[in-house]
Amino acid sequence: MKRLIVGITGASAVIYGVRLLEILTKQADTEVHLTISASGARALWEELQIEVDIDNFRLDSLIGISSERVIYHHQSDIGAAIASGSFRTEGMIVVPCSMGTVASIASGISRNLIQRAADVCIKERRKLVIVPRETPLSAIHLENMLKLSRLGVCVLPAMPGFYHYPKTVDDQINFVVTKILDQFGMDTGLIQRWKE
Repeated sequence: MKRLIVGITGASAVIYGVRLLEILTKQADTEVHLTISASGARALWEELQIEVDIDNFRLDSLIGISSERVIYHHQSDIGAAIASGSFRTEGMIVVPCSMGTVASIASGISRNLIQRAADVCIKERRKLVIVPRETPLSAIHLENMLKLSRLGVCVLPAMPGFYHYPKTVDDQINFVVTKILDQFGMDTGLIQRWKE
């Protein structure tokens, strides 16, 4: 059983986090540990009109189904399993990743569980994928992402490609989700790959 941590923060493009969860719940060999920041919950409402109560979370309120393989952790639960390096995982995906979260992770600041779990992945040399969605980027943003990249973090901006001949917004969302899952060796067949 693979264990992945997914963090959803308050950047725009929360649809990527939702689609990722939809896909991961279909993977029989994957256990997901989910945490959502308060600003992530707000972005879910603002962008998708999905109301999520982070204090009394229910997965079906987010993706329409429940799954025993998705374990939710409140953003303030610093005693959660994913806050410890002794809890083994394949790594973590922060999608979307706000620039505030990028800055906190780059500075080793852990103000919530998302930031702490990311810090754990870095210190334990586990895969950490951040999916920033911001434009334009300031020098501060770029320096923080460069710092993380030099630490081995995969900086995977939400930049859809066009070589798979997308016809819908869903095609573009699936492109980015595919790129995320490629980092963990997971192929879901969501898109037609180059030259295939």
